[in-house]
Amino acid sequence: MRILICEDSVLLREGLIRLLEDAGHEVVAALADAEGLDEAIAEHAPDLCILDVRLPPTRTDEGIRAALHLRAAHPDLPILVLSQYVEERYASDLIAGRGGALGYLLKDRVADVADFVQTVEQIAAGATVFDPEVVAQLLSRRAQDERMQRLTDRESTVLALLAEGKSNQAIAQTLFVTEGSVEKHITSVFAKLDLEPDESGNRRVLAALAHIAHSGDVPQSGEIR
Repeated sequence: MRILICEDSVLLREGLIRLLEDAGHEVVAALADAEGLDEAIAEHAPDLCILDVRLPPTRTDEGIRAALHLRAAHPDLPILVLSQYVEERYASDLIAGRGGALGYLLKDRVADVADFVQTVEQIAAGATVFDPEVVAQLLSRRAQDERMQRLTDRESTVLALLAEGKSNQAIAQTLFVTEGSVEKHITSVFAKLDLEPDESGNRRVLAALAHIAHSGDVPQSGEIR
């Protein structure tokens, strides 16, 4: 896998390069800030981009704005955002924005090398992965969602299975129904939760988060496909 890193900390940047290359991946570019990011993407055509939330010169929101820009400009490019702390507004903006596979991890997760590399590979393969702490803090400020009351019992069951990360096929097998029936239920869920159609697949993430907020059941893995 070809990976581009944008991280201002020299130690973390070099550490990421080492562990990713040791895992058999190629780091095609390693930037200290977001300047020249578009040019690097165009030149190296990475399979995944890793960005720090806070980058020079102000170390406030340059990284997150760069991530949002990349998701708009390169919707098929998987992105992994690293943050020292949970940035609730930033995470919400990323989830709501259009784009492809997405990850949001706290930097201390990098210490578990095997788990981190596995997460990088999952995101590159199309998964959406959020740090459990990010999910927990995102949901702690959400009131019980009245939209959930609109769902039928069957739709609630389908949504719960979706929130577990199950595919439409797996949901169909679990409920002993056809995939067509599952698709109809999910379409109805999206409509009742006021989730507008898009091509990014983020409606599944938003629907799953709505279910988790309602039930209080945060998945240990933090992964929603």
